[in-house]
Parts: sequence; structure tokens; C-alpha cells
Amino acid sequence: MKSYQDLSTFLGLWVNRAILPKFAMMCIIMPMSTMNISLPDSLKSFVDEQVARRGYGTCSEYVRELIRKEQERARLRELLLDGAASEPGLPVDEEYFDGLRNRTRQHAKS
Repeated sequence: MKSYQDLSTFLGLWVNRAILPKFAMMCIIMPMSTMNISLPDSLKSFVDEQVARRGYGTCSEYVRELIRKEQERARLRELLLDGAASEPGLPVDEEYFDGLRNRTRQHAKS
């Protein structure tokens, strides 16, 4: 492989074909740090149950997935707040959707 981008593209092809699990790709192309956390027994049991039920290989995979989902939620919240604070845009009416359909049809023909 020539570069990180080539490796990422190569591994992405394998992931998209469900040959290499997504978590494996993340471990290969992203440097990892270690973090230890302390949990009460009830939370540890809950995490262990989720790992077993949802097919995660380790507790770390489960926690990484939770963190990724929280990042996505935070990003969505940021976008929604930005949108709410922005000036109103053009009205979305029948004319807007007609134009959208026409552009989509033109794009599909080309």
C-alpha cells in the first residue's frame, strides 16, 4: 500500500463486503490508547450482558460503539442548534419539490 488513504480504501472494500468486521478495520487503521474505568458490579454486569447479547467481542468494542454513538448524537445536536439559530431559508413548497424532482430526473438521465 502506498499510503494511509490506500490502506483505508482497501480495508473499506473488505468492510463493505462484510468480509472484515467494522471494528477490526478500526483497530487496524487507528492507533489505540488504553483507558481503565471502574464500574459498580451492576454496571459491569449490564455491560457484560450487552456484549454477549449484541455480539461484541469485548467490553472495549461495546464502549467504543457507545462513544461513537454519543459523538454522532452530539454532532446532530450541534447541527440542529445551528439550524435553529440560522436565518429562515426559502419556503419549501410544491414548486420547490417540482424543481427537486426535475433535477433528480436530469441527473438520472446523465
